[in-house]
Amino acid sequence: MIKEDKHAINEKIRARQVRLVGDGEPRVMDTRDALKEAQEKELDLVEISPNADPPVAKIIDYKKFVYEQKKREKVIKQNASKVVIKEIRFGPNTDDHDYEFKRKHGEKFLKEGSKLKAYVFFKGRSIIYKDQGEILLLRLAQDLEELGKVEQMPKMEGKRMNMFIAPKKK
Repeated sequence: MIKEDKHAINEKIRARQVRLVGDGEPRVMDTRDALKEAQEKELDLVEISPNADPPVAKIIDYKKFVYEQKKREKVIKQNASKVVIKEIRFGPNTDDHDYEFKRKHGEKFLKEGSKLKAYVFFKGRSIIYKDQGEILLLRLAQDLEELGKVEQMPKMEGKRMNMFIAPKKK
């Protein structure tokens, strides 16, 4: 199985003319001339931007170019933050002690840097207490406002009312 290159290199470049960049001023030249220049330097002619008019090409060592590109992508991937979502579940008639217990957990999650998904789950006929569920979530948002900001206000989705709180940047 032969792995297909992402870029057109050397003879695989189909354009008649290319804009050669890299060493000195960018210049438009015939593809064959650019290819000869690359062969003289014992390097590859690589098509960097095929959609440009004319396509942009560069004379470089292709293997080294691919290696450095992979290295760059790896660094970007390492620096990307992974979002963790923690959940807190309430009932529509949650009493104060239980609320405080869950609020403290919410504080801990936001301090860790995790997003918080707080929801009120309505079972059976408890759906008639929608307003109580919304009041409960808004109270939580108010109690946690110094640690996080509300990303999504309380919203009904099926049998649950969801609210998202993201941690504030330090």
